[in-house]
Amino acid sequence: MAKRIPEDIKAQVDDIVAQFNRTVIRNPGAFFVTRYRGQYLYLDRFSYSRKARPRGRLTYTGDMNKWEFAIYKYSDERYDPDEWMFTGAGHLDGTVEGALKACMAAYP
Repeated sequence: MAKRIPEDIKAQVDDIVAQFNRTVIRNPGAFFVTRYRGQYLYLDRFSYSRKARPRGRLTYTGDMNKWEFAIYKYSDERYDPDEWMFTGAGHLDGTVEGALKACMAAYP
């Protein structure tokens, strides 16, 4: 059965993303935002536009350090958990921070 993301985990993730935006991106015109749906955490990014663009999706496994990752492929307009040949894949380590780094490398 799929695990829904608990509210306390969502709060931790939102803090991680906010810190990443402040310390890594450091640009008020470009930043990541989160969306949640069931077991999924979606990482979208604003880049000087009014609309957030999808970058990646994490699946909650019940462990804060073992998220499953799927990159958003614009060529197919879908999230692909089997795609591992993209710039930034080396950052993936099961953490939210690793996923943010991978998304940023794949879509600078």
